Amino acid sequence: MTPPIRGGRASARLVVVALASCGIVVSLMQTIVMPLLPEFPRLLNTSPGGAAWLVTANLIAGAVCAPVLGRLGDMYGKRRMLLVALAVMAAGSLLGAMFDVFAVVLVARALQGAAMGVVPLGISIMRDELPQERVAGGIALMSSTLGAGGAIGLPLTGVVAEHFSWHWLFGGAAVVGLLGMLVVWWVVPESPVRSGGKFDLVGAVGLSAALVCLLLAITQGNGWGWRSAPVLGLFAAATVLFLAWGVYELRLAPPGKRAARQPLVDLRVSARRQVLLTNLASILVGFAMFTSFMVSAQIFQAPEDTGYGYGMTLTMSGLALLPGGLAMIAFSPVTAHLSRSRGPRITFLIGTAILMVANFTRAVTPHELAIVIVATTVTSIGAALAYGAIPSMIMRAVPVSETAAANSLNALARSLGTSTCSAVVAAVTTASVMEVAGVEFPTHTAYAVVFGIGAAAALLAVVVGLFVPRDRDDEEDDLPLSETEQDRVGITP
Repeated sequence: MTPPIRGGRASARLVVVALASCGIVVSLMQTIVMPLLPEFPRLLNTSPGGAAWLVTANLIAGAVCAPVLGRLGDMYGKRRMLLVALAVMAAGSLLGAMFDVFAVVLVARALQGAAMGVVPLGISIMRDELPQERVAGGIALMSSTLGAGGAIGLPLTGVVAEHFSWHWLFGGAAVVGLLGMLVVWWVVPESPVRSGGKFDLVGAVGLSAALVCLLLAITQGNGWGWRSAPVLGLFAAATVLFLAWGVYELRLAPPGKRAARQPLVDLRVSARRQVLLTNLASILVGFAMFTSFMVSAQIFQAPEDTGYGYGMTLTMSGLALLPGGLAMIAFSPVTAHLSRSRGPRITFLIGTAILMVANFTRAVTPHELAIVIVATTVTSIGAALAYGAIPSMIMRAVPVSETAAANSLNALARSLGTSTCSAVVAAVTTASVMEVAGVEFPTHTAYAVVFGIGAAAALLAVVVGLFVPRDRDDEEDDLPLSETEQDRVGITP
C-alpha cells in the first residue's frame, strides 16, 4: 500500500506522478520551437538571427526565474510558487497560440521560461512531504524528466510541425500547463516549512542583470564574434555584476539574525564544499549530456551524401531519440536504489563515468545508425544517474529552510552547462563545413571534436565528483535545524 503524505491529503505515489508530469511539461517548453526554427523566419517575418532569439529569450527568462521562484518558494510556500510558475507558462503559451507577430511570440517564449523553476520546486516539495523511503525515488524520477520530456516531445512536436499549424504547439502547451495546475492544486499539499523574512529585491535584480549579461554573451558569441566589443563587454559586465552582487549578498542577513532580510542566495551555504563542487559538476554534466542530445538530432536529419547523415524527417529523428528519453525514466528507480544503498555521490560518479565513455565512443566510432542510437541511449542512462543523484547531494548539505533556493541555483548551473554546450557546438560545427547540394553541413571531424569535448567535460565531472565529501563527512549538515532555525521557519521542535 502506498503510504500517505503528511496530512493524509493524497498518497505519495500520486504526488510523485503529479510533480514528475510537471517536470515533463518544463522540458517540453525548452524544445517546443526547435523543429520550426528554420521555418520561423518565414512564418514570423524575421531573420534567422531573430528566430534564434525564441530560444535565447526562453533560456534567459528561465535562468532569472529559477532562483527568484526558489527563494519565494522557501519564504511563502513552494506549492504556491509552483502554481505561479505554471500559470505564467500557460499564459505565455496562450499568447503564442493567438498571435503570429514576432515581438508577441518572443514575449510568449520569455513567459514560458518561468517553467524552469518548476523542477527544483517540485524536488523541494518531495523532500518536505514524502515519507523518507520514497524521497530518493521521487527525486530521481523528477530529475529524469528534464531529459526525458525533450526526447519524448521532439517526435510529438515534429508531427505537429509537419502536419498542423505551429500555433497548435503553443495551444497544446497552454492546455498542458492548465492541466498541470489543476493536478498540483488537487493533489500536492503546501509545505509547512517557511524561511520567513523579507524578499531580497536588490539581490534579485543584481543576479538577474548578471545572468542576462553572461547568457547573452554565451548564446550570441558565435554570431556576434567571440572577440567582438559587445561580447567582451557583456562578459566584463557579468564579472563586475557578479562580484558586486556577491559582496552585497554576504553583507545581508548574517546567520542567526531572526528579523533580517533574507538573501536571495545564501552564499555561506553555497560556498560549502559539497554544494560548491556539486554545482560545478552540474555545469559539466549539463554540457556532457546536451552534447549528445543536440548533435544526434542534427546527424539523424543530415543528408546521406554527407557520409554520416541519414536524411530523416523531424518525426523520424525524434523517434530515433525516443529510446534515450524512455531510458531516463526507466532508470530512475535504479538511481534511487543506488543512492539509498551506496549514496548519491557514488551514483553520480557512475553516471558521469557512463557519460564519459558514451561521448568518447561517439568520437572514435563510425556513424552507424545502430551505434548512434545505442550510444545516445547509454548517454541518457548516464544522465539519468547523474541528474537523479545531484539534488540529493545538494539537499544533504543545506538546511530544509533553503531547499528550494539551493535546488533552483543547481538547476541554473545545469542550464549554464547546456547553454555553453550549445555555443561550443555552434562554434565547432561552423568552423569545419562541407558543401552538399549547395548547402553547407558540418564535417565528420567537427562532430568527432564535439563529442571529444563532451567526453572531456564528463571526465572533469568525474574528477570534481571525487572531491565531493563522502556521505559520512556530511553528517553535521544532515542534523535537524537548531531551535532558533526551527522557530524562524515555523517548525515546533
